[in-house]
Amino acid sequence: MVPLGVGFYGNYFLPLQIGAADMAFPKLNAMSYWIYFIGGVIMMSSFFLPGGAAQSGWTSYPPLADIAPSGQTAWLLSMTFVITSSLFGSINFIVTTINLRAPGLTWMRLPIFVWAQFVTAILLVFAFPVLQSGAILQLLDRVAGTSFICRRAWSLRARRCRAWRRQRAAVSTFVLVSRTPGSVCSDSSGDGHRRRNYRQNTRKPLFGYKTLVGSLLFLGGLSFVVWAHHMFLSGMKTSLSRISW
Repeated sequence: MVPLGVGFYGNYFLPLQIGAADMAFPKLNAMSYWIYFIGGVIMMSSFFLPGGAAQSGWTSYPPLADIAPSGQTAWLLSMTFVITSSLFGSINFIVTTINLRAPGLTWMRLPIFVWAQFVTAILLVFAFPVLQSGAILQLLDRVAGTSFICRRAWSLRARRCRAWRRQRAAVSTFVLVSRTPGSVCSDSSGDGHRRRNYRQNTRKPLFGYKTLVGSLLFLGGLSFVVWAHHMFLSGMKTSLSRISW
C-alpha cells in the first residue's frame, strides 16, 4: 500500500498539483526506484533459501528473529534497501513541495493530497532511520557475530538474549515505527487521494479544509507516541518502562 500510495501516486500527481515540471531531484527519484527494486528482489529470493523465508513475523522481534533461518538474513538485508529507497523518496517529496510550488500557491491553498504526501514524507524521514538502524544491528548480529541485540554465549548452550536487550531491540526495529509508516502513512496518503477524487468528481471545494490539514498534522505528531503500547511485549517492569520514556 505504501509503495503504491506514496511512490506511484505521489510521484505522478504531486508535481502536477503544485505546478512543477518534475520532482526536485529526478536522478534521486530514479535511484530510489532501483534501490527499492533490488530490495524487493532480495526479499522475494528469501523464499528459495534453505529453511524458507523470514519466520519471525513482520515485527522481527528477538529472540525469535535471532534463531530464524537464513531467510531472515535476506529479509533484514532487503529492509535496508527498501528503507533507503523510502528515505530518498521522502526527501524528494519534501524538497519538491517546499521549493517547486507555483507562484501564488501558498500552504493553505495546497491540494489536500499534497498535504497528505508531505506529512507522510516527514513521518518517514524521522521514523525510518530508527527502523533501519535496528535492522542493520540485527543483520550484523546474524552475519558478523556481534552482540548488539543478543549476547553471544560462546559455549554449547543455546544463545540467549537479555530481557532488556530484547526490549531495546523491539524499540529499535519496530515499535517506534509500528504505527507511523505502516498505518499512518498509508491512511494519510490514501485519505488524501480519496479526497482529491471527491473534489474532482463533485467539482466542489472540500469542507473544513483548514481543519482537515490540522488533523493531518496532529495525526502525524500523535503517531510518534502510539508505539508505547507495544512495550507490553517486552516483559519489563513498570518502573523500567518509565525509564524508557
